[in-house]
Amino acid sequence: MASHLPSQKYLSTRGGSYGLTFEEAVLKGLAADGGLFIPEEIPALPSNWFQAWKDLSFQELAYEILSLYISPSEISSADLRELINRSYATFRHPEVTPLHDLLPEQHLHLLELFHGPTFAFKDVALQFVGNLFEYFLQRKNKNIKEGEQRHQLTVIGATSGDTGSAAIYGLRGKKDVSVFILHPKGRVSPIQEAQMTTVLDSNVHNVAVEGTFDDCQDIVKALFSDPVYNKTRNLAAVNSINWARILAQITYYFHSYFNIARKYSSAEEVPAIHYIVPTGNFGDILAGYFGKRMGLPIERLHISTNANDILDRFVKTGVYEKHDSTGAVVDEDGVQADTSGVKETLSPAMDILVSSNFERLLWYLALEAEAGNTDKAAAGSIVNAWMNSLKATGRTKVSAAVLDTCRRDFGSQRVSNEETVSTIRNIFTDPATKAYILDPHSAVGVAGALRVIAAEKEKDAARFERSQFIALSTAHPAKFSMAVDLALNEIEGYGFEELVRPKEFIGLEDREKRVSVLDRADKELVRALVEEELAKEYAA
Repeated sequence: MASHLPSQKYLSTRGGSYGLTFEEAVLKGLAADGGLFIPEEIPALPSNWFQAWKDLSFQELAYEILSLYISPSEISSADLRELINRSYATFRHPEVTPLHDLLPEQHLHLLELFHGPTFAFKDVALQFVGNLFEYFLQRKNKNIKEGEQRHQLTVIGATSGDTGSAAIYGLRGKKDVSVFILHPKGRVSPIQEAQMTTVLDSNVHNVAVEGTFDDCQDIVKALFSDPVYNKTRNLAAVNSINWARILAQITYYFHSYFNIARKYSSAEEVPAIHYIVPTGNFGDILAGYFGKRMGLPIERLHISTNANDILDRFVKTGVYEKHDSTGAVVDEDGVQADTSGVKETLSPAMDILVSSNFERLLWYLALEAEAGNTDKAAAGSIVNAWMNSLKATGRTKVSAAVLDTCRRDFGSQRVSNEETVSTIRNIFTDPATKAYILDPHSAVGVAGALRVIAAEKEKDAARFERSQFIALSTAHPAKFSMAVDLALNEIEGYGFEELVRPKEFIGLEDREKRVSVLDRADKELVRALVEEELAKEYAA
């Protein structure tokens, strides 16, 4: 592909696929060998990036970044600009993802990612992904004659809450796309469930599964790993296993960086900037890693997990395992690492046993620490062995060199339910925040950020004064009323209806709903349901 730069061609993390186009990577979602797609090379920023980009809007930045990963032979410059502008026209804030000064004396900012149609950070990616699917389908069907089979996509996704509604809002009513979203029954918030199940468009199908998010995600991966079914139904992914999800999220790291940096004349003068990210499936923070590898001067990326702490345990021990087999990890909150599987917490979108996107980072760690930074085939083989071990035994362990490479860029914190509640309460009652209300996931991020800030102050007070800290706020608090009420109900001046609930949510839970319920997590039950619903949809 002479028309494609190495950063515009894609390979599988497990070594089975190379040289795919952006369109192929996006529409396939998951590689045939079970791996995830990543660019063959991470592009470097242009030499004049700071001066050329620092005053750009979110949409203009998105164009510059996405152009490095998408060949104009696939999507022309004009079409890419139009896709981006259309995707972010649905956001309620002119900056798309504004940066809020939360605690100025602590140098702590909050990156608000919840101004899209479903009030969650997933909108940043899924509004774009929905338009991207539509763009590719329109092109494929442009010259279809009457009576010929149109190219159609069957989107199958799993959600712990926010991906589902964001995907549905991004794809509802789009021609030639059928959407099936699996969610764990009773394990999403009432508003999240209502946002999904009250969308009655004929191409939208909600499926409540008795089980966990990991059960739902495993079913999706199993269906995508079936080459015959995948080809027959043209399966497409909306979970963050889809590379376009990660790509779209890179933009808000650059945009927030420039919110701080644009008053300086060069990148060298900008304070050290730390990002603290509430993390479940690892896609959100992985976008920051790509930004850092491109050349964005991020000081460090900090994982902040809830009690479902597989990532925190990995950073501390180098062992990636579904259950803590040692019981050795005790975090700063004094709570023993969970040994029983997925634990229900006040931040349910992060209640995940295995973080799918972590495999992408593992490939880059393997390439650098084990494969001389050049042997991509060796990196793929190493990751394949790690993933096979995880599947067979529930655990895999990396070398000290791999772990050290990870720790160079990543720190980690684990936050308990109790600390989540106290953080929501403390931020609301702190006069400096002017009664700011966090959702529980953002509270996990802020709690982690305050620990990082305290550690940086203790380590080097002078350096702290030259540092800034950005915690990612991933959802509007109205989506998680139970946790917010638990933290604030006894606080004078608090009222959910007056201070939290947006007008878009009023009466949402009372609207007509449509959802299918499966009494167990079973791939064949899901497949049968998909076939039944597609037959009805195509016959209409």
